[in-house]
Amino acid sequence: MKNAKIIGTGVAVPDKIITNQDLSEMLGEDITEFVTKNLGIIERRVLANDESAADIASIAAQNALKNAGISAAEIDLIILSTDTPEYLSPATSVVVQGRIGAANAGTYDINAACAGFVTTLDAAFKYIIADASYRNVLVIGCYAMSKFVDWTDKKTSTLFADGAGAFVMQAVENDPHFLASKLVADGSYHDFMGIFAGGTKTPITERVLTENNLNRLRFAKKYPPEVNIDGWPKIVGDVLARAGLTLSEVDMFLWTQVNISTIKIVMAEMQIPEHKTHTIMHKWGYTGSACIPMVFHDVLAEGKIKRGDTLVLCASGGGLNMACIAMKY
Repeated sequence: MKNAKIIGTGVAVPDKIITNQDLSEMLGEDITEFVTKNLGIIERRVLANDESAADIASIAAQNALKNAGISAAEIDLIILSTDTPEYLSPATSVVVQGRIGAANAGTYDINAACAGFVTTLDAAFKYIIADASYRNVLVIGCYAMSKFVDWTDKKTSTLFADGAGAFVMQAVENDPHFLASKLVADGSYHDFMGIFAGGTKTPITERVLTENNLNRLRFAKKYPPEVNIDGWPKIVGDVLARAGLTLSEVDMFLWTQVNISTIKIVMAEMQIPEHKTHTIMHKWGYTGSACIPMVFHDVLAEGKIKRGDTLVLCASGGGLNMACIAMKY
């Protein structure tokens, strides 16, 4: 039976670093203790003025291809997840396709906010399983949120950062890797957080730019903490039931890297040992739709997972969107 296997991973982060001390000076108040303790962030990477989403997405893609040992010309499809695109149109994925020389690949973008990469990975698995013409699929998560952050806004400037991660997926026979998945959404939260100008609802005008509000990332309403604290265990439970697995049979749980506190609470409530997860926000900040491939690459680089291990990837983001996959590495 046909399945899909991750054969290469890659990440890309900008060179520019903003530490908590730097941010404290920018904001005029000391945020170090709160951000370090509650969010788990010590520093974050941000793009330079002349860098953009497609720049880091292309580097992550090239790194994943090199890790996989295949050429860009062998890629049949590129699916890119982002809510901070290179342009409103055309898609960022087609920009990346041109830059890396993947001339034989079709492309499209997915925007499911910070749940986007797991949503995209789910689609990639199913393309390969369902259609023999897709032999190699490149999956990218890209986040360039610093371009939309108001650096005087403590709620957002302390959290968000930039980065990209990519997987190369390849068709395999009689080697089950994809086990189960689920997507969840709740549109009642659509106006809680976002960049609300620039689309057809509120086009960019001189007034919008002067007010400098809707064109920036904003927490318009406060998300109740139970969205993730209750939502993550529920979707994971549903996916494991579909896969016929128990919590104890999972070797590693990788969560949206939104803050260390939520991950610790969820792990404790699910009675999962802390060594069965991994975090990257301390060095890279919160990289939204890129954080799952980035934390996957990092945990792999540190030797905490190996071939044959069972993994759960669970991500959530504005919208509300949530996605979860159970898989064998």
